[in-house]
Amino acid sequence: MRNAFALLISLILKAGAALIAVNEIRGIILAGPVLYGIYESGGTLMAIWIGVCSLGGIALSVIVPLIAAKKINKYAGERLGKQLANA
Repeated sequence: MRNAFALLISLILKAGAALIAVNEIRGIILAGPVLYGIYESGGTLMAIWIGVCSLGGIALSVIVPLIAAKKINKYAGERLGKQLANA
């Protein structure tokens, strides 16, 4: 039963890793229009500021899931390691 649980957690983490890769691609795609908007506006200070804020939000939406996935993976590894050691 514990092996099945470990396999389930492993599959969920692998699916999460795939979704994070898709999230990275989404971040790159979302950055294109922001940079193009800055270019089209002539690089005014306001356009650069709005662009930096937009890119910062995109970066956070990509980086935060990566950090969360690493913490979940570490926590799951510790929990499953202790549970399997007790078996």
